[in-house]
Amino acid sequence: MNNMEHGRVRKTQIVVVGGGAGGLELVRKLGAKYSRKTHDIILVDCNLTHVWKPLLHEVAAGSLDANMDEVGYGGHAVRWGYRFFHGRLETIDREKKQITTAPLMDDEGNEIISRHTIRYDYLVLAFGGVSNDFGVPGVREHSHFLEHRADADNFRQRLLNACLRINHLHSTGDSEAEVRICIIGGGATGVELAAELHNAASSLQTYGLEVFVQDKLKVVLLEAGPRILPGLDPELSHTAHRELEQLGVEVRTSAAVTGILPNRVETAGAEPLAADLIVWAAGVKGADGIQQMSDLELSRLDTFVVKPSLQTSQDDHIFALGDCAYCHLPGSERPVPPRAQSAHQMASLIFENLIRLQKDKPVKDFVYNDHGSLVSLSRFSAIGSLMGNLVGGRMAIEGRLARWAYQSLYRMHLIAIHGYMRGIALIVIGRVNQIVRPKFKLH
Repeated sequence: MNNMEHGRVRKTQIVVVGGGAGGLELVRKLGAKYSRKTHDIILVDCNLTHVWKPLLHEVAAGSLDANMDEVGYGGHAVRWGYRFFHGRLETIDREKKQITTAPLMDDEGNEIISRHTIRYDYLVLAFGGVSNDFGVPGVREHSHFLEHRADADNFRQRLLNACLRINHLHSTGDSEAEVRICIIGGGATGVELAAELHNAASSLQTYGLEVFVQDKLKVVLLEAGPRILPGLDPELSHTAHRELEQLGVEVRTSAAVTGILPNRVETAGAEPLAADLIVWAAGVKGADGIQQMSDLELSRLDTFVVKPSLQTSQDDHIFALGDCAYCHLPGSERPVPPRAQSAHQMASLIFENLIRLQKDKPVKDFVYNDHGSLVSLSRFSAIGSLMGNLVGGRMAIEGRLARWAYQSLYRMHLIAIHGYMRGIALIVIGRVNQIVRPKFKLH
């Protein structure tokens, strides 16, 4: 990736850091739009594959095989005419208009790829965020997170090991032994994981855990606020609360966590809660080390402050989207929420604005359209609200209709990152796989 291209016209180089839902959609569109003779589109990511983040709770619970749903960046890049660079962003030099990636190391500490610099004409930051521990002691040391596929895989293996241990104890006569799971955070991730764990537990007997029964998996969901799913209408939040309890999940609201120790969660004004597995799903903030990456303006949660055009507040050649962007639109009470639909809409506008900038046309401002929230409570149920133009405003949906709508969001994501024809083909293949694949993946 030399700064000079000997004997050739200098290409316009657009670098996108982060291959999540928004970043991957953007490089596909850019690669399809521009010829490689005039443009060099580069995706930088520290992972080799993409898994849609809203699916990670199913991977963690063992009800989804991520190998069947992940996208390899290398093959995707060849198909859509961009380049993939495996690396993690370390610094941004705005004066030289280049980024530096950190050395890539293997599990044994050996260097695979050395520190690298990549020039850019336009830079898009789309590398998401990390879980916000709010300074609670012990969170980083003793909790699981669901930020990447590796996190979900690790949790799934720990869950299986715990279930195997309890199965053995039951076979030796200890009928009181149980697997205790504590999920902290009553947002979409925490609620969906709690529901998926109980549904997955019912399938364990199929895989040789003959004496393991579903009621031996105890799931407790803690929420610091007065209700779970605060982004939904109170009535829908109450419905989700009731359905979780019917599944067997213990839901505790107004339960602020004050500390986490090995196999124990401490809450304000209550007895410590024993837990074999602890999952932290209580908020999002900017990535670790983001303050040292550049001199770009950051919000109080360490996300990049952007203008309505999604250009960063201090540099019009740098954009940010998704969870790593702080976008507070004029006239809005709150910033654009960190949702998959936000990243999708931002990617579409940045694509258009990149084209306009290169034609010396004025950029457009972002308009966030809230298409509602959907939360999966099982493989056959969901709850949420949609903004329905045909029904005059917000339409509450529950049950199988909501589940169909929830699945439709993923189908739209497939079309966004693969294009219409291939996206439709993958949807058909995925439907067949959903019918024939097992409900719980052991390995």
